[in-house]
Amino acid sequence: MKAVLALADGRIFKGTSFGASGEATGEVVFNTSMCGYQEVLTDPSYKGQMVTMTYPQIGNTGINPEDVESRGLFLSGFIVKEYMDCFSNWRATMSLDAYLKENSVVGIQGLDTRALTRHLRDKGTQNGIISTVDFDQERLVEKARAVPSMTGLDLASGVSCDKPYHWTQGLWDLQTGYAEVDPATLKYKVVAFDFGIKYNILRCLVDAGCDVTVVPADFTAEEVLAMNPDGIFLSNGPGDPEPLTVVIENLQRLIGKKPIFGICLGHQLLGLALGGKTIKLPFGNHGSNLPVMDMATRKVEITAQNHGFAVDLDSLGTVACLGHENLNDRTVEGIRHSNLPIFSVQHHPEASPGPHDSHYLFGRFVEMMEKYRTKK
Repeated sequence: MKAVLALADGRIFKGTSFGASGEATGEVVFNTSMCGYQEVLTDPSYKGQMVTMTYPQIGNTGINPEDVESRGLFLSGFIVKEYMDCFSNWRATMSLDAYLKENSVVGIQGLDTRALTRHLRDKGTQNGIISTVDFDQERLVEKARAVPSMTGLDLASGVSCDKPYHWTQGLWDLQTGYAEVDPATLKYKVVAFDFGIKYNILRCLVDAGCDVTVVPADFTAEEVLAMNPDGIFLSNGPGDPEPLTVVIENLQRLIGKKPIFGICLGHQLLGLALGGKTIKLPFGNHGSNLPVMDMATRKVEITAQNHGFAVDLDSLGTVACLGHENLNDRTVEGIRHSNLPIFSVQHHPEASPGPHDSHYLFGRFVEMMEKYRTKK
């Protein structure tokens, strides 16, 4: 079936449909990962976006029930060079095409994703529309231009959980799958804010010895403190952090009360809670092969990233210092509070299927909680 991708600046890409039929709109971004498309599809941080995979063949490992990162698919559309309907993987249970149809996600394949990626890199991320029902190019461009900008959108509230829940599942093992961990063996009580949290973050926290309770994005500081946790975790999530004013105010009331660790959107929200500002990046950083330097050790690690906004370090003054730096665009990849047990990173140390270079950060969070508990 014929399909068309139209960008807000008038650029048109023609291809064929796979997945669900119809129309999908959103911010068009590109992801440079060579594997892990299932984890990309189920990452809530992609809500409101249409993802272009730069790796040419997508679908050849199918879909399996173990690699999902959330309760569903939140992205608006999926764009690939060549969809592979014939999949081969010992864990696969269905094709990517069937999975997208089941979850009502519109896909397009057969277009020049290299040209699209170069266009987005040079002109900047922009809104677009995929259609399998309307092929009037001028009309499609107008529809793309009518899509709200990502800047100013609160998308995290739409992907957060409705009520608190307890998480005890550990990391996956080749022989046994996911292990259910006895909470009595977990030493540190952690409250994790869900702004679009990925399951593997929770598994990494459990693996590090954390008894995790996940709470909604609008959970108040008073409710958190009443649970008397050893530490507070701020999760990843979609959209612009600045509209989340209630969340930012809550975090301000938590600063100095408990150790805090944030990832991705949680990192940006922490920066805002500390009095800083965030900026919209031209095309963001999305992929699993991006170099970052840990400023404390000067070691370089390859990381997974998925974000379109960044913290402005200068706006923080002396409250916090640079913890990690992106070696591609020199943007802030992490901050450390000047005197409180608080740190955050823009990248994803829990990355599944990888890389795992930054996994040590969960251990750093545990060490921080242990020192705080001992000092207290």
